Amino acid sequence: MTVDERFNALQGKLQQLVKEQARLRKEHAELTEALTRAEAERNTLATQVQELVQLVGILKLAAGNLDDKDKKEFEKQINRFVRDLDKTIAYLGTI
Repeated sequence: MTVDERFNALQGKLQQLVKEQARLRKEHAELTEALTRAEAERNTLATQVQELVQLVGILKLAAGNLDDKDKKEFEKQINRFVRDLDKTIAYLGTI
């Protein structure tokens, strides 16, 4: 095998590697984008679940079907909401 043939073979392999690298970069970008979308969807669904759990608690309270444990948990949750609202209002007051 001559030097030119070796050089051409090496150049061909290098071109294949460059093509493979470009393909892998594109695939990586697509997977990163898919992961970002999946994380956003997961966050949205988690928020919806939390809201539905709260709604169930409110409905139970309205129907009078809460036992003492559930009432205490509901009161704790309401207190957390009030604290969060107070913090938000205080923050908005500093702006």
